[in-house]
Amino acid sequence: MRKRLIATIILLSGATLSAAAQQKGFGLGIIVGEPTGISAKGWVSNTNAVDLGLAWWFHWQGNIHVHADYLWHFPNVVKSTEHFVLYTGLGGRIAAGRGSGIFGVRIVGGFAWWARSIPLDVFVELAPILDLAPATELSANGGIGVRYFFP
Repeated sequence: MRKRLIATIILLSGATLSAAAQQKGFGLGIIVGEPTGISAKGWVSNTNAVDLGLAWWFHWQGNIHVHADYLWHFPNVVKSTEHFVLYTGLGGRIAAGRGSGIFGVRIVGGFAWWARSIPLDVFVELAPILDLAPATELSANGGIGVRYFFP
């Protein structure tokens, strides 16, 4: 009985620690979509984080896409037994390649699922963009990704 109680406490504390791991520290993973590449996220408070993307941009062949966003998370909006989190943010992006470059402002929104047993988040996001240079145009980014959070 005592071994079973100790095992239960260890399992529950491990699940609690890993669920909280997505809400602190640094995460690294991938994003697939437009753009496709590396995704990183660093927490600056309990509800705010900075995300970064370094990716290949398929819209223009041969382009590198870099974006950075400041995010606000709303962890208690979705009522579920799973941990779904809505977020929104504001940031910028640059894309360069083949003698051209783009600079724009991103407004990102999405939701994430934070796994219970491992420090992993799976996210889906959409980011309308106002490109400011070389011309003023509207565009968008969107993707599905996964990040592992390091303790």
